[in-house]
Amino acid sequence: MQINQNISSVRVSGTIKLAQRARDMIAEGKNVIDLTEGQPHYNTPAHIIEAAYAGALEGKTGYTAVAGTPHLRKLIANHINKQNGTDYRLNNIVVGCGGKQLIFNALMVSLEQGDEVIIPAPYWVSYPEIVKIARGVTVLVQCPETAGFKITAQQLESTITNNTRWLILNSPGNPTGAVYTRSELEEIAIILRKHQQVAVLCDDIYEAIIYDGAEFNSLTKVAPDLIPRTLTVSGLSKSYAMTGWRIGYCAGESDFIGQMIKLQGQSTTNASSISQVGAVAALEGSQAFLKDWLHDYTKARDLVCSKLSQSPYLDIYKPEGAFYLFVGCRKLFGTGKLSNDQDVCNYLLENAHVAVIPGSEFGSQGYFRLCFAKQEELLNEAIDNILQAISALFH
Repeated sequence: MQINQNISSVRVSGTIKLAQRARDMIAEGKNVIDLTEGQPHYNTPAHIIEAAYAGALEGKTGYTAVAGTPHLRKLIANHINKQNGTDYRLNNIVVGCGGKQLIFNALMVSLEQGDEVIIPAPYWVSYPEIVKIARGVTVLVQCPETAGFKITAQQLESTITNNTRWLILNSPGNPTGAVYTRSELEEIAIILRKHQQVAVLCDDIYEAIIYDGAEFNSLTKVAPDLIPRTLTVSGLSKSYAMTGWRIGYCAGESDFIGQMIKLQGQSTTNASSISQVGAVAALEGSQAFLKDWLHDYTKARDLVCSKLSQSPYLDIYKPEGAFYLFVGCRKLFGTGKLSNDQDVCNYLLENAHVAVIPGSEFGSQGYFRLCFAKQEELLNEAIDNILQAISALFH
């Protein structure tokens, strides 16, 4: 059968590919510690599972509105309005099968061939591939560690062209944990006001995971005049340990959301009805456990940063949010057969039996990403294995 050439050019997700390799090795009986996939080690809280189970028994197993149940969409609108200073109603909200689907739908309904999307690098692996599928053009902006892995207003201004249609902002960011400050967003807003053709996709999926008392800042709250050009994407996967439930949501201008709903109606239709019942329970129930989890994530972050800092061959950048560490590994290049970050990750998988992801998969060579949302005992073992394998290179 014929395969569309555009789809043939799309890369397999680096995180999915490496996570599968780790699973294959585990299935072969090898003791591999998988730090590739970005999901909490917690199970979904019991009250969410129980609510979904009860909903299934009550018969809430059929189709819902394509955009999601009114009850869930109202809860989402209330959450976003309170946090981001917006005034969204039901027609401003769409629920989808995870944040990834909603980013896909947003770019599919908006991009014409050749339209440009500015993506700060390091970036989440799927952004450029979704742009490619939508026949757009990815314009990468390298954001070094000296800039906190964040795009500056000056970089943005020099990158925008007449063909620019979107800027994607991910804060807290995957893979770096970078968090944009209020002043940084204000400077970006000044540039955006000069270019009315540019919309902003704010990927806020890690909004609940910010460390050291820092504040989550939204572009809509910092620059309310940009609300008509801002699309907010988030979900329950990361903050509520619901990655497999596939519930994401999107908020924006009603006309644009309507086009996304139309596309979704011709593809997946509604997100799982049972998952939507669980999402209602998540948003309506106690949020106290989120503080407990954040405490655990903070402890895990500090653990891995402290231990990996013992190696003179690794550069550690303490994340401000999310649950990833983006580790500089350039000092290992030229040692043995290691010439790039892919080699480093392969070496760690084979010799430390720890699976991590090369920074090149995120658009930035010379790093690897690990997820520290794991149990403390497992993290200790993984980091010890990494340190021993690196030390072995020099002895």
